[in-house]
Amino acid sequence: MTNPKASGDRVLESLVNVCGPQVRGAHDSDFLVVDGTAYIVYMANDERLGEQPDWPFVYVCLSIVDAETGSVRDRLIVAQGDMEYKNAKLPRGSCFVPRLVRLDVATLRCYFVTTRPDLTESQTWFTDIDVATGTLVGSVHAAEIETPEGVFPMQPGAFSRYLQSQGYGAPEASFGLYLVDSIKQIDGRHFAVVNNFASGGIAVATLDAEMRRFTVQGALLLPSEAKLTESVVNRLPDGSWLAVSRQENRDRNYLVSRSEDARTWTRHEPSMWIRGGVNSKPTLDRLGSLYYLGWNEAPRTGSTERTVFNLDASPDGRSWERWYRFESERTFQYPVFREHAGTICLTVTQGRASNDHHAGKEQIMFGKLG
Repeated sequence: MTNPKASGDRVLESLVNVCGPQVRGAHDSDFLVVDGTAYIVYMANDERLGEQPDWPFVYVCLSIVDAETGSVRDRLIVAQGDMEYKNAKLPRGSCFVPRLVRLDVATLRCYFVTTRPDLTESQTWFTDIDVATGTLVGSVHAAEIETPEGVFPMQPGAFSRYLQSQGYGAPEASFGLYLVDSIKQIDGRHFAVVNNFASGGIAVATLDAEMRRFTVQGALLLPSEAKLTESVVNRLPDGSWLAVSRQENRDRNYLVSRSEDARTWTRHEPSMWIRGGVNSKPTLDRLGSLYYLGWNEAPRTGSTERTVFNLDASPDGRSWERWYRFESERTFQYPVFREHAGTICLTVTQGRASNDHHAGKEQIMFGKLG
């Protein structure tokens, strides 16, 4: 790409909003494309800009979108506080951080978290979506997490105890256990990144065959003075693994770690390629024959955070070339990229830029790289 900004501008001009007109705040989408249809899940609320885990009116929404035209075919609520399913009722509170996986040819599975910080311990759940009808199958179930201590409901306490056994001194929190990266299928296994966002600490986990239990493979981070969250991982052509992590403190630039087996990781260090990053979720995907690394750049003078996003490409995950640079008067944050029919589709959070961290999270946009 000879002009990354021009390429980014063309994509920005083509993005369409997939949220309903009543939505005031939206953030953190995930999506899959099945038979030309994009199934997009995201956090939404109808009352305020942005999102917070202690806002009980945050729910998980599904937009069903024609992947070619971007037109929205349908929308439905996947999860919200006190929602009743065939077999159970969700607790009161917000529904947070949805993630999708293909369960079988007819079904998608959506994971999400119910949370009421400092009141109850959050829990990861899953419910299924019938792709033929675009409706919920109708039941909901609590996900599990497996650590060397045993199998537990997927709640922050069990994960915090695991992190402490690995040398982390971060205090336990009642919320913040999220699946931050999109779930990736590699050699027939599903890999997920489990994050204790509130207090720090990250691990790679694998899903069991029934896709209800996340088994921790290894803590991603070695103890250090940095607070790292929202890591993304992928396996490289030589069989090794690369992780890129958001940094909350110090200079807030992204740090990278490597592993031979996705279990034991090197100490994080700065990347020669990523310079001037800011604390926001990165992306690391293999799409076709190339790897794509995405990251938010720190604001320039007079600009707002998360308005500049770089997307770099590499054949091997080691040497990178800038292909897209998204510079917008609105935010451009938390994108997700998926390959479909020879093109790359994306979703991204956008909104009016301001210094209020609740702003900038108003709509989920859908489009294609071109």
